[in-house]
Amino acid sequence: MSLLRRLGAIARHWVAAWVSVWLLLASLPGWAGQLDAAALQARLPAPLVLGERDAQLPVWPVFRPETTSRSLAGYVFESVDFAALPGFSGTPVDLLIVLDPQGRLVDVQVVSQHEPVFVDGLGPAPLLHFVEQYKGLSLRQSVRIGGPGPRGVQPTSANVTFDGVAKATASVRIVNQSVLSAALQVARAKMGWAGGADPASLARVREDSWRPMDAAALQRAGLLTVLTVGAAEGEKAFAGSGVEQPVPPGAPPLAELAVAWLSAPVVGRNLLSPAGWDHLKGRLDPGDQALLVVPLSGYSFVGDDFTRGAVPDRLNLHQGELSIELRDLDLDEPLKLPPGWNTRDAKVMRVIGAAGLDPGQPLDFGLRVVRTKGSGFVEKIARDFTLRYSLPEDQLIRPEPPQPPWVAAWKSRLPDLAVLAVALALLGGALLRPSVWVSRPHWLPRARVGFLLFTLGFIGWWAQGQLSIVNLTALIQALREGRGLGFFLLDPMTVALWAVVAVSLVLWGRGTFCGWLCPFGAFQELVSQLGQRLGIKPRRLRQVWDRRLKRLKYVVLAGIVGVAAVAPVHGAWVDRVVEFEPFKTAITLGFQRAWPAVVWAVGLLALSLFLYKGFCRYLCPLGAGLALLGRLRRWDWIARRMECGTPCQTCRHRCHYQAIAPEGTVDYAECFQCLDCVAIHDDPARCAPLIAQARQRVIPIRAVPAQRPGRAPA
Repeated sequence: MSLLRRLGAIARHWVAAWVSVWLLLASLPGWAGQLDAAALQARLPAPLVLGERDAQLPVWPVFRPETTSRSLAGYVFESVDFAALPGFSGTPVDLLIVLDPQGRLVDVQVVSQHEPVFVDGLGPAPLLHFVEQYKGLSLRQSVRIGGPGPRGVQPTSANVTFDGVAKATASVRIVNQSVLSAALQVARAKMGWAGGADPASLARVREDSWRPMDAAALQRAGLLTVLTVGAAEGEKAFAGSGVEQPVPPGAPPLAELAVAWLSAPVVGRNLLSPAGWDHLKGRLDPGDQALLVVPLSGYSFVGDDFTRGAVPDRLNLHQGELSIELRDLDLDEPLKLPPGWNTRDAKVMRVIGAAGLDPGQPLDFGLRVVRTKGSGFVEKIARDFTLRYSLPEDQLIRPEPPQPPWVAAWKSRLPDLAVLAVALALLGGALLRPSVWVSRPHWLPRARVGFLLFTLGFIGWWAQGQLSIVNLTALIQALREGRGLGFFLLDPMTVALWAVVAVSLVLWGRGTFCGWLCPFGAFQELVSQLGQRLGIKPRRLRQVWDRRLKRLKYVVLAGIVGVAAVAPVHGAWVDRVVEFEPFKTAITLGFQRAWPAVVWAVGLLALSLFLYKGFCRYLCPLGAGLALLGRLRRWDWIARRMECGTPCQTCRHRCHYQAIAPEGTVDYAECFQCLDCVAIHDDPARCAPLIAQARQRVIPIRAVPAQRPGRAPA
């Protein structure tokens, strides 16, 4: 009794110490809050000034003060209003984004975030450094996180490589998707980008297809096209207006326009001199396009009141429902056009990159023809004609079909997933035929230690595959807010392991993950085995105390789930309560955390020296959840005999998890599948029923006296 009282006192002191440290963790500050106009103004980089909130969208215009006026510098908004992508806590990362009218990111700041790795683990500093890389990025550039290539924003490059954050790859992918998705939505709504199309899905003009061609060859190739409004077509449009005119046979067309994509090298380098081509390229910003429009005969889109460098009022451009501004580039360069073409009104029209012009789609030029009637009170009558021009297919680079963001994550983790698949195949085969492991007594302990080292080193520290109660709270909060669950796909190892858990729960119960695939569980078991080699033997609690303490993990699970279900989404309560679980400290971050978290994790590892895998058995909320789900198990796969429990108690006394009842039945909710009882069951040297059976089969042999040589037996 004195020993039991001493163990009870030790257990009470352990629980009191752990609760104290956990409460200290819960008191650490969290992130919360949304920004009002005053807070937005305080965060804007000088000298920008906040305007009035937009009436249709949750964006604020930002202005740059000038001498006597102010100019639009862009828009400021929060990412959660446009792309509320759940993080791994189930709560979106909220980012302040400042976007200029050309589609460049002026600034990106973190407003609030609940990513477990950044809340207290690595701390927010790595995340703040990551988002700083977006300054100056154009939305027309493609972002790649990690890997080879020059770092930072390169204005002339189509691809940009950002430094990632070790141990937080999936989280920064969510941040990247949040920034780009939100900014693109604002660019489409406020700047008319591609009428809602993703700029990454636009075709590009080939830069490598130049070959010498004259104007006639360009016409044959469809690169220089003459668009015509016939005389009969024109007069039909004006019929009944009072300004229609008779159409004699052979009448010239109402209007004729020659159109070419001048910024395409195969066109511009052939129609301009080398100096003229260089001059044109120098006048265009990255992403801008130049279109040559030449009125050949009939009605000209250049009126008498046309001002150089202005937007023509007789000519416009559309792609679908997207209206695109054409502005005269005022380029005075000689053109190598066919003889006889009147180039006096030829204009080079500029389309800015932010307009969202898609070279892969037809261009619909709208020509407005205006006629007048009356002498005193002049009435203007206008008709619009559409002329379509398409760039030949061989001058286009079509984008690959857009892939979901998680595809890149899975491709980058293929080697790790392949290693995991091999290990899981070996484990699955061993559990389906456990006799392979236990056929030789010395195989099982060595194989188990080897696999536990693999689980801790590869699955845990290397591949960051530690499943966590955070996965459950994220699921609850995402479902509660009606968000999708696609964010889980950004972490392939987590998805793969949960898929394995889903199958193993039906086949074997909780023990497959908790006993073989949980990195922190493996850590505890290895610490316990090391302690036993040093002479520290774990204590066995009385059955009644063991049964009571095993209920604690269900209380912890209920508390965490309850907080996740009712706590404010943008509050910090969920971030705090999940700190009860030491997985992030010991596995995800390798103890690189504040001292309270490290003390908590190290203390729980030390507890396993005295109570074998004490956290797993008595406190783990994830283990409690898996134990409940493990009731889906369809059969009792651990072999038992009639003699198990009555009278044999060998397996029960050897079970470190105390998962075998006195009557010999296995409690699968508490079984960690160490296979020790399976090895004993099949070992004729350790299984009492087998030993007794072997003794009953011994046949007495009558001794035969030795015989003298030469004498026959009697």
